[in-house]
Amino acid sequence: MLSTFKRLLIGRPLKSNELGEQKLNKKKALAILSSDALSSVAYGPEQILIVLVTVGAAAFWYSIPIAIGVLVLLLALILSYRQIIFAYPHGGGAYVVSKENLGIYPGLISGGSLLVDYILTVAVSVSAGTDAITSAFPSLHEHTVLIAVIFVIFITILNLRGVTESASVLAYPVYLFVIALFILIGVGLYNIATGQVSPELHTSIGTPVAGISLFLLLKAFASGSSALTGVEAISNAIPNFKSPEPNNASKTLAAMGVLLAILFTGIVYLAYYYGITPRADVTVVSQIAEETFGRNVLYYFIQGTTALILILAANTGYSAFPLLAVNLAKDKFIPRMFTVRGDRLGYSNGIIILGVLSIVLIIAFGGQTEHLIPLYAVGVFIPFTLSQTGMTLKWLREKPKGWGGKLVINAAGAIICFVVTMMFFLTKFEQVWTVLVFLPIIIYLFHRIKKHYEAVGEQLRLSTCEPVPPIEGNVILLPVSGITHVVEHSIAYAKSLSANQIIAVYIPFEREDESLFEEKWKSWMPDVRLVTLHSPYRSIIHPLLKFVDTVERKATEFNHQVTVIIPQFIPKKGWHNILHNQTSLMIRAHLLYRKNVIVTTVPYHLKK
Repeated sequence: MLSTFKRLLIGRPLKSNELGEQKLNKKKALAILSSDALSSVAYGPEQILIVLVTVGAAAFWYSIPIAIGVLVLLLALILSYRQIIFAYPHGGGAYVVSKENLGIYPGLISGGSLLVDYILTVAVSVSAGTDAITSAFPSLHEHTVLIAVIFVIFITILNLRGVTESASVLAYPVYLFVIALFILIGVGLYNIATGQVSPELHTSIGTPVAGISLFLLLKAFASGSSALTGVEAISNAIPNFKSPEPNNASKTLAAMGVLLAILFTGIVYLAYYYGITPRADVTVVSQIAEETFGRNVLYYFIQGTTALILILAANTGYSAFPLLAVNLAKDKFIPRMFTVRGDRLGYSNGIIILGVLSIVLIIAFGGQTEHLIPLYAVGVFIPFTLSQTGMTLKWLREKPKGWGGKLVINAAGAIICFVVTMMFFLTKFEQVWTVLVFLPIIIYLFHRIKKHYEAVGEQLRLSTCEPVPPIEGNVILLPVSGITHVVEHSIAYAKSLSANQIIAVYIPFEREDESLFEEKWKSWMPDVRLVTLHSPYRSIIHPLLKFVDTVERKATEFNHQVTVIIPQFIPKKGWHNILHNQTSLMIRAHLLYRKNVIVTTVPYHLKK
């Protein structure tokens, strides 16, 4: 029943050779990977005005030069991340760039910041979209948390169904939002050009304003730069693109940059010309739409698509978080389970963990996560700064053809991003100080996990292990995942028994792994029969259970007993079991109550 329910929710399993069909074309990739960046148009311009209004409405004209500064930063980021895409075509973004050019610690700071930031992306975006819905329907306000949680579960399930399926569904609302804002900006500019908007609503550019200061302008610039969150997502998700991945990713990045620049500039200019003042109960985009169209169908169309894009901006996190987690897991800084593809070829463990942590955050803050936006923004600009600095050092060190221009782009981007990051700490410290607490904790956890994996690897490596003493017992089937001291220990136990036959069972996901392991096994343990069961759906349990069924039927004919021995190593600390043995426990659970099968475990106790 559970299996049927799972199939209903996420669909049939896909074979590994169907991975190419799960790749994204540029149109779908633009929709799901740019949703976070494009949605920030709904609040980025407003953040500028919120700072400037502390001086007075006369200061609103400064939003124009500030917007130009944000566009310069956007251009630097787009050009820089385009270079990162071609320099690091396997993805990883800021984490890989920082790790390879600045060292392990800057890399972990980037990776940890982005992991947390993607969780915040989901929580903040879904909460903001839910607020837009409950504002339109006040009777739903008391159910804000429940609605937000339902949206997170829906997006999580959609992503578990596969990248292309989620892109097919989510692309429409994203493009509807873009069309809606183009209509709004186009009609607004037409009204201005035809004199339908009074020039008295705003102060002229260049008007002296008392109380303005460089610090205030930098604060407004930093706040407006929150519109650039999500720009890095494409560089993290290069493996999701169809071939040639770097070319398609760079074109998608450029398209996102152009769209973001047009929409951001248009909203800032209309807000300035219409003399819009930020209000707590109505967004700037809503005020512009009402001034342009009144309360008609187009107004509600813009409001509806804005609410949708805010919710669907969470999907950027679902696209980038699992791939970043894969890179960290490959380097052994987080559990290896994040490298395993699910039934639909997505990294389902990363998707599920992201959904669960986002729900926890939404519940913890009662669905009111808007004050996390500065923390969300600074969590992006720390990796921005480190990745730009890393690329600057890369060009200085390698000096490839045309490196001078690349150096200027990355150096300028690094300086601007550093200034923005510092402005967040100086002006919004009470909202972003927690980053100084959780980042060291995350880096400490990364290192503890890495140290544990290294200690385990050292103990399991055959060349460094002590000889295995003779053991008494009986075994027929022995599932193995590699050639380690745990396996050697288990085989020694098996050989000490009076078994008719010992069969080692290896389940590879790729044909290349199958032939490679067979060669290694033949040279290492030629007297033990090896059976390989290729699993195109990346499942270990199902092929093993089928094989056990076959052996059990044969053994029953001759009145023999089938015994399955499961190798398992016991960490010194109990919580380390989270990092290991999940598959062993699942195999044991599936075989435990078989009538004609004895299941036993051979433990190997780690010394560290």
